[in-house]
Formats: sequence, structure tokens, C-alpha cells
Amino acid sequence: MRRHSKKNVLAVVLLVGVLYFLNFLIAGRIISHEPIPNELTFQGERLVSKESWVERGDYLPLNVTYQVLAGAPSPQQSLKRNYNDAPERVLFRSKQNLDYSFLIHYSAGLGKYYLQLEDDVSSAKNFLSTIRKRVEEQEAKKTTWAMLEFSVLGYIGKLYKSAHLPLLARFLFLFYQEMPCDWLMSRFRDLLTQKEPIIFKPSLFQHMGTYSSFQGTYNKLKDKNFEEGLYSNPSAEVYSDMSTYKKHFPKLAWDAGEGFFWGRSPENGTYLTAVFTEPTVVMGIFVETGSEGKDLLESAQVEIGHDVITTEKGEKSCKEFQSVGTLGNGRFEKLEMDKLYSFSSSCLRIKVTAGQKEWVIIKKIRISTKPSTIPHQTKE
Repeated sequence: MRRHSKKNVLAVVLLVGVLYFLNFLIAGRIISHEPIPNELTFQGERLVSKESWVERGDYLPLNVTYQVLAGAPSPQQSLKRNYNDAPERVLFRSKQNLDYSFLIHYSAGLGKYYLQLEDDVSSAKNFLSTIRKRVEEQEAKKTTWAMLEFSVLGYIGKLYKSAHLPLLARFLFLFYQEMPCDWLMSRFRDLLTQKEPIIFKPSLFQHMGTYSSFQGTYNKLKDKNFEEGLYSNPSAEVYSDMSTYKKHFPKLAWDAGEGFFWGRSPENGTYLTAVFTEPTVVMGIFVETGSEGKDLLESAQVEIGHDVITTEKGEKSCKEFQSVGTLGNGRFEKLEMDKLYSFSSSCLRIKVTAGQKEWVIIKKIRISTKPSTIPHQTKE
């Protein structure tokens, strides 16, 4: 009986060994010869050429159930209470991240760029052509970028390259319960080696809703840099010989936002001059002074100039100026200027033509431009 049992044990051991060896051979053949389905792999070539993802429609799948897609996570899963948020708040922002993830995943490959908006925003005039221009300028710099911002608010007006969308969708899906989407997008930008935000002003989109999607709470969120008009000032240095009140510096009249220049009683001949970084053809000019009918600039002319020089004060200015009009009731606006002044300009100056006792607020100076293709002409 003992000998018989030993033979049985030996037979079992041999059988197990043979099965293990056969299993190893079979597994080896499968691994060696049968390709792994695309949806389960992260092929190395994708890391080299992300553009090919969009061309082939070969995206990283989210591999989720319809229940999750419909907003019903597994009942066994708890939401993670970061930042001491209430459970209801955590649930809301987590669901929002999942919604964005599915939307972005679906949108990959539909175009070259992706713009994230909401349904309760208004847009500036010609926003699409402005975005196109800004993207072309950014691409010409040959620097790395992952996200361009056309609004400072939350997840409004954010532009991505479509080649990055599969990564962004996956990123939001993996970390959906960690933090709100507008915080996650900053981390994503950092991971794609864009260390600083690239924000364009004035903003092109304004939040119009007054109630939050979360529990219907009142929401007064507004973008202070939003301007509905056509104007988009080029980079410039701004100077003035008017006495400045506190920190209401001349540059604030040129920059987008709620800032403004506030000067004490201007004298005849005093000025505010913007000197462009690059010569440009000016198409339109808009100047607004005063606030609620007070502190208007009563008498002044608007001028454009060329040939940048350095003055005795160490300021930049232009060698020659010519008037394009005068202020009326504290305002000035002129369009289609390129039909009369097709040459490139380097300066815009507001020159006081009569002194006044009242102080003056120059609230906005806005110009629209087009690329300069014609050299400047001197005034005869």
C-alpha cells in the first residue's frame, strides 16, 4: 500500500509539472505572437507623436460603465472629503469633473483646438478671429504651451490642443474626486511643462448667470477684464506729465480691466502718450474719460505719431505727431482709420489743448490694429 501511494503521489507531481509547463508554453505563445488589443495598451509611439492619436482616432479609453456615465457611481465607493468640503459639495464637483472628462474625451479629434465654455456666458465681438490671431502669435513663439486662457474665471474660455485632449480626459477621470476642475487644470498645465498661465486681456467671455448649479446658490462671479468691444491694445509703454493721484498710473488707462488714470488739474500742453512695442497700422481709436459725468477731460486732441525717440526726461515718445480728431464731451471714437492713415504708427497721444481746474479721469484708451505691411510715411 505504501509503495502504491508513493507511485500515486509521483504521478500527481509529474502531472502538475506537465500542466504547468504546457501552460507556460501556451502563455508564452500568446504573449509572443498574439497582439494585445489597442484599448488595453499604452503604445510607446503615442508618447512620441501625440498628433497621430487624433488622426487615427486611437484614444485612451475611459473603460467605464453606463451607470457611471449617467452619474451613478458604485455604491461601494465613498467620495473623498478634501479641503473639508461638505459631502454634497464633494459629490457635486466630482460629478462635474466626470462630466468634463466624458465631454473632452468625446471631442478629441473633432478639430485642431478645443475651447471650454459654459452655457451662461456672453462673448466679445469678433472673439473667434481674436482667438485665431492669439493662437497664431503663440505658435510663432515656438514655446511650449498646454492651455491659453481667454477669461480669468474658473473653467471658462480655456483653449487646448486637441492632441492633448485624451490625456486631459484621462487626468480628470483619474483625479475627479481630489479637487475642483479649475484647480485640476492648473496641475495638468504644469505636467505638460507650461509653468506659468498664459492669460490674454481683455477677456473675451463674461459669466452671465446669477445662480450656481450647486444647490441654486446666488453667484455674482464676473470677469473684471471683460470688454465687449472690438479693441485689443498692443503692448505699449505709457507716459504722462500730468500729476498722478495716488496709484492711478497712466498705464491703467491702456490696460484692460477696471483700472484708470486719475490726474490732477491738467494744464494746456500736458499729455498722455502710449508708445507701441512694435509699429502698427491703427484701424480704430476709442477714448473715454470721466466717471458718472465728473472728471471729464474737456479739451484735448488725439494724435498718432511715428519714429520713436527718447526725450530729455528719459521717456519714449515719437518724433512727429498728427492730429486725428478732438474729444467731445470727454469721449473720442474713430473707425476705419486705415483708409485715411494707411502708414504704420508707433505712438498714440492725448494732448490737452486747454487747462482745467477739475481733475481728470482717463478711463479707457482702446485701439484696434492690423499687421503693418507698409512702411511709415513722414508728414510733408
